[in-house]
Amino acid sequence: MSFGNFIVENGKPLPLGAVLTDTGVNFSLFSRNALSVILILFESPDSDSAYEEIILDKQKNRTGDVWHCHIRDLKAGALYLYRADGPYLPEKGFRFNVHKTLIDPYAKALTDFDQWDLQSCMGYNPQEPSGDLSYSYRDDSATQPRCVVIDDAFDWQGDMPLNYPLRFSVLYETHVRGLTIHPSAGSQYPGTFRGVIEKIPFFKDLGITSLEFLPIQEFNERELPRLNPRTGKPLVNYWGYSTAAFFAPKGSYSWDKTPGGQVGEFKEMVRELHKAGIEVILDVVFNHTAEGNERGPTFSFRGLDNTIYYILDENKRYYKNFSGCGNTVNCNHPVVRTLIMDCLRYWVTEMHVDGFRFDLGSILGRDQQGRLMENPPVLEQIAEDPVLRNTKLIAEAWDAGGAYQVGWFPGGRWAEWNDRFRDDVRKFWRSDPHQVRHLATRLSGSSDLYLRDGRKPFHSINFVTSHDGFTLWDLVSYEKKHNEENGEENRDGGDANYSSNYGIEGEGADPAIQSLRIQQIKNFIATLMVSLGTPMVLGGDELGRTQLGNNNAYCQDNEISWYDWSLLEKNKDLFRFIKGMIAFRLRHHGFMRPEFYTGRDGNYNAIPDISWFDEKGNSPDWEKMGACLALRMDGSRADILADQDDNDFFIMFNGGEAPIPFALCEALEGKTWVRAVDTSLASPEDITPPGEEQPLARPDIYPVKGHSVVILVSKFL
Repeated sequence: MSFGNFIVENGKPLPLGAVLTDTGVNFSLFSRNALSVILILFESPDSDSAYEEIILDKQKNRTGDVWHCHIRDLKAGALYLYRADGPYLPEKGFRFNVHKTLIDPYAKALTDFDQWDLQSCMGYNPQEPSGDLSYSYRDDSATQPRCVVIDDAFDWQGDMPLNYPLRFSVLYETHVRGLTIHPSAGSQYPGTFRGVIEKIPFFKDLGITSLEFLPIQEFNERELPRLNPRTGKPLVNYWGYSTAAFFAPKGSYSWDKTPGGQVGEFKEMVRELHKAGIEVILDVVFNHTAEGNERGPTFSFRGLDNTIYYILDENKRYYKNFSGCGNTVNCNHPVVRTLIMDCLRYWVTEMHVDGFRFDLGSILGRDQQGRLMENPPVLEQIAEDPVLRNTKLIAEAWDAGGAYQVGWFPGGRWAEWNDRFRDDVRKFWRSDPHQVRHLATRLSGSSDLYLRDGRKPFHSINFVTSHDGFTLWDLVSYEKKHNEENGEENRDGGDANYSSNYGIEGEGADPAIQSLRIQQIKNFIATLMVSLGTPMVLGGDELGRTQLGNNNAYCQDNEISWYDWSLLEKNKDLFRFIKGMIAFRLRHHGFMRPEFYTGRDGNYNAIPDISWFDEKGNSPDWEKMGACLALRMDGSRADILADQDDNDFFIMFNGGEAPIPFALCEALEGKTWVRAVDTSLASPEDITPPGEEQPLARPDIYPVKGHSVVILVSKFL
């Protein structure tokens, strides 16, 4: 049909969003306090596109708080936005402005962001002395990205989410663009979902089970106003923790630039990853939106119903800011709960993702006044939802408003990023005093955090590094953060890094220091892989990736953040070790046991499921322990709660500088201890392939060098 000859019908209130029907498209939008709503249809994505505005009739096109219409003969690929008119009374929380076009909160794709001018989206006039209390008459329809009507049909070729149990998973946190945008990636489709597909052979070789992507829901990378003080180039929102559209995959991460092409390309990536046996976990940011505080732009939620979508201050002109990003989404309002649930179900049922990591998850536990709740409805609803029953749920169990809920995140079956694991393991390997008892607790699955409420060891997401902080290479190369290029005079980023440079700050260390740094990296990885819990590796650590000491590279879309694939050859021995440790963990069910250690004998061989020793072979005096710890793990199936026996293990940790001879306990049932891992040895002796473990010089003593881990397994020789 020619553009403009639209047949407008009443439509239906549900489902929300723009949904294809047999005869056209049904549009449905929530706004309780709007006095009128206008649907805008565009002929093309161009800024000078022809468009038609359709005023929705309050009698025919409104059911309760839902505005709706059906446009006959409209097809997939149609472009649209909304306007909402109503009171502009910021002091009472109302910020309607009919001159501002609005993105549908349920939009499944947006057109290109190149023309998006956030200044034109301001609902107020920034030049007026009254600031956000003023009113803007500037129309922004030419520069606003448009929503795209999407056909959900896709050839999944029988694919379904993989949904591995957490305890059998090894997570790999990565960034879609940063993974393949560097020229060294050799990608045909750099920085895109298709680029991820090209790296599937690498992921298979590494051995991880699950990719955890930094945000891929649509955001505006050009929202930052600052310049890099060294290069003078604009800084960008590289990480993406500033969502503009929760249902829409990021268009710039798609090689296919046709409107809506990003949806099909994302599905293609998920399908191909699943074929390779690799899960997809999304980092989702429901705690705030890109609209910021009262001085921010109006492009969606604020212009549709500000008082419902956000937690407002007592003076409703202002926003509660538990996110540290200007606003806080009102997650436990029933309407917002519905949006969150619809969104999660969409990503699982239509996009086939396997799990979610919830950024600043504690905000989802705040009520409509911002108070932490004992049983937050939205968290319980997510955990108990029948559609999401097998979906991984991982919380960042804190927020920027002072909430810290690691170990007691509400809602039932949630797993948590365990920053206590991160910090305690870092402190032990930095040789901080009195850390051995804490190391033992983290090796044991953090029962101090997760046992009391009935959760299991695998609910602890163990990590040493993540996107938020130093890379593993930088953790052993820098004692202080170096964030000057972020343009905030090095004020941003955390200061409690528990890192060490071992003699010289940054690159350029002599061979002895460099050798110690590599050894410490191996110690971190070995500790991570033998700990009860679900391990997560920061993508690029296996290459020896550095951010040059930047521990908050959220705004660095450049070589600071990108994967340099030439490091794979340079640091091939490190890659080999990390690959070997991942395989070692996944071979041995003893490290993936579903329950906490009990310290009791489960198979009547008079050996507890775990035994602790000091370096002399004695039971530890936890108050007097130095920097050494040993453990024996009984691998019998009764003790590890598995279908078959595993090996027994004797693992020794020396966090000090001096070599220490460790006394070994006797191997059982005629078996012999053999060496599988010794991080002090050079490659390939540092980790041996299965079946090639090395016999010991003495059956009763093993000399453990300073700053090293040794793993022995019991075998019949």
